[in-house]
Amino acid sequence: MSFPAHHPFRSPEDRARFLARYEERAARWPVPCEGRHVDTSLGRTFVRVSGRAGAPPLVLLHGISGSSLQWAQNIAKLAERFEVFAVDGIHDCGRSVYSRHAKDGYDYAKWLDEVAAGLGITSEFALAGLSYGGWIASQYGLRYPQRLRGLVLVAPANTVLPIVGAWIGRAILTVLPVPWFTRNFMQWMLADTAAKGEEGRKLVEEVAADGYLAARCFVRKPITQPTVLRDEELVALPRPTFLVLGENETIYSAKDAIARVKRVAPHIRTELLPNAGHDLTVAQADRFSEALLSWLGDSSTAATATESAG
Repeated sequence: MSFPAHHPFRSPEDRARFLARYEERAARWPVPCEGRHVDTSLGRTFVRVSGRAGAPPLVLLHGISGSSLQWAQNIAKLAERFEVFAVDGIHDCGRSVYSRHAKDGYDYAKWLDEVAAGLGITSEFALAGLSYGGWIASQYGLRYPQRLRGLVLVAPANTVLPIVGAWIGRAILTVLPVPWFTRNFMQWMLADTAAKGEEGRKLVEEVAADGYLAARCFVRKPITQPTVLRDEELVALPRPTFLVLGENETIYSAKDAIARVKRVAPHIRTELLPNAGHDLTVAQADRFSEALLSWLGDSSTAATATESAG
C-alpha cells in the first residue's frame, strides 16, 4: 500500500495547518519531554516521554480523535513517580502515521506490545487508557496480562456497557462542516469542565476548535468499533484492574457500568468521581491523578509482596 507524502492528511496544506496547531499545544506540555518514534506493524507511532528515565513505566492511551496531549492536565503529577509514555494513537489525530488499518482488538493489542518493545520496556508496566484508549487497554490486558503491573480503564468506550444512542447521534453531527455542531457536542460532553468558570469554558472552546480542525485536515478512515466485553472477558482482565468513571458520564450510565462490574468481576476496583463526566481527567484533574497514583502504588506494593513471598 502506497500513500502520498502528506499521508495521513488530506493535503500538504492541511498537514502544515494541523501540525502548527499541534506544536502550539505541545509547547504547553508542563514538564520536559522527549519525542520518540517506534515502527510497528500498523505504522510509525509517536510517543511523548516524560519523567525520570528508569522510573517505573506508565503507558497512557488517549481518547478517539485526540492525541497524547489529552494528558496535559495530569502529566506533571504522574511524571513525579513514573517514566510516562504518552502515545499518539496510530489511527488518531497526532504525529503517528499508519501504514494499514487495525481490523480488531487483536491488531491493537499487538500494535501496543510492539510499541512497548520498541520503547525498551522490558519489565512489567502500568497501562491507563481513556475512552477509546480504555477499550484498547482492555484488549491488551486480555492478551498480554503478564506484561501489566496495573491496568486502569478510564471511562472506556463500550467495554463495560454499550454507548448510548444520544451520544452517538450527537457525535455523528460533528462530521458536518459546521463548527457549531462540534462546539455543542464538546460543551455537552465536557459540561463539568465548562462549569469551572472562564478557564474551563476557554479550555472546552479550545478542545472543540482542535477537534473541528482535525476533522477537516485528516483523511477520514474506518474506525474499528470498540466492543462490550463478555462476562468471561471482564473476569479475565488482569489483577489489578481499576475502572474509574465520572458521575455525569455521557457515553453510558456510570452507576450501571459500575454495578455490572461489581456483579460480574468483583476483582476490578471501581471509583466514581463527583462533578465530572467524560471529562474526568480534566474536570477533576488533581483528584484523578492522585487516585491513579494511589491505585498504581497499591498494585506495585501488592506485586512486590507477591514476588517476595514466591
